Amino acid sequence: MQTKRTWVEALRGSPFSMASFPSIPSPLPLLSLFLLLSIPPVAPIQPQWPLQRVPVVLPQVTEDRPAPHFQADARLDVTSPCDPECHKKALPPSYWDLRSILSYETLHSNGRLTETAVGIYGYTARPQTTPALPSRRKRQIFGHDGRFSIVGQDFLLNYPFSAAVKLSTGCSGTLVGDRHVLTAAHCVHDGKNYVKGAQKLRVGFLKPKQRDSPNPASATNASNAHPSPPDKMKFQWIRAKRTHVPKGWIKGNGNDIGMDYDYALLELKKAHKRRHMKLGVSPPAKQLPGRRVQFSGYDNDRPGQLVYRFCRAGEETPDLLYQHCDAQPGASGSGIYARMWDRRRRRWERKVIGVFSGHQWVDRDGALQEFNVAVRVTPLKYAQICYWIKGNYVDCREG
Repeated sequence: MQTKRTWVEALRGSPFSMASFPSIPSPLPLLSLFLLLSIPPVAPIQPQWPLQRVPVVLPQVTEDRPAPHFQADARLDVTSPCDPECHKKALPPSYWDLRSILSYETLHSNGRLTETAVGIYGYTARPQTTPALPSRRKRQIFGHDGRFSIVGQDFLLNYPFSAAVKLSTGCSGTLVGDRHVLTAAHCVHDGKNYVKGAQKLRVGFLKPKQRDSPNPASATNASNAHPSPPDKMKFQWIRAKRTHVPKGWIKGNGNDIGMDYDYALLELKKAHKRRHMKLGVSPPAKQLPGRRVQFSGYDNDRPGQLVYRFCRAGEETPDLLYQHCDAQPGASGSGIYARMWDRRRRRWERKVIGVFSGHQWVDRDGALQEFNVAVRVTPLKYAQICYWIKGNYVDCREG
């Protein structure tokens, strides 16, 4: 029988202490743990964000499309018969294919739907090869659960955990701008049409639960009648104004190219006033600190809790990253991020380098295997998403 672990309890266990921490006396104050999380890994060479110029993806023509139906359910588990080797063998899309794939639909809060064609500039297709890695093992949450529940308002309301948000369709997302949230496309669109609740999509921000009362006496009575845990939290919701979904997700499917484009960007009706994460181009897994990825989301089996996890990156294709992180439905759409040294600004920075798509069941050599899949932010995807956020390409040339 599994037991629910808090983040603090989990840090005292062997996986975190042996992998990332020196010998830590117990008990350790929460502040010390937070500081330890902020300390970069000690290595002879600092892991650095790669310096690269990104292409330009510009909108050209926008046309109205028929209104969506909003009848489908959000699929929190993505099914595909195509495993990593299948994706690696797929022919890379041509320049004209990419223009079609990166064109996008925009769903407006009033129900209007538009489609925008794009032009691509400064992009040269280069063959991308990925070294063969051992087949990843079958993976579910069993035995030791590697997820950590983040507890305490001082942690939940501080960066980077405060950048994680919840979608009203049951997914998670990450703040990547003053009004923008990055999530998975399947959280708002099933590949054929928009899901239930997508038109009135809301984004939830975890905040302390305040107990208002006219006088101290009634407050005491209310507290005695309905006791509440000291760390009880609730969500403050903000409506989405616009939702952008690439046509690569809408036109494709798991056996084609859809999995590679399972991402969407939400624009909120008002600014959230929290610190957001920067967007970054996904470096090769071998360049990540400790070859690790990490993300925080709202797993369905832990309602009202923010769940953090980290794990070693596994196989990768030019567009997908396979990893061993424990996760449950609800974590879909979480931003995969890494912390590396920015040599230009001479400081450590966290950047979102992918979107957690979810569990993927595939038939591999006649046996069903489970994969945890994340969509990598490639230079072209970076250019597209950055333009959605900034509204210009000048601020989107360096990933």
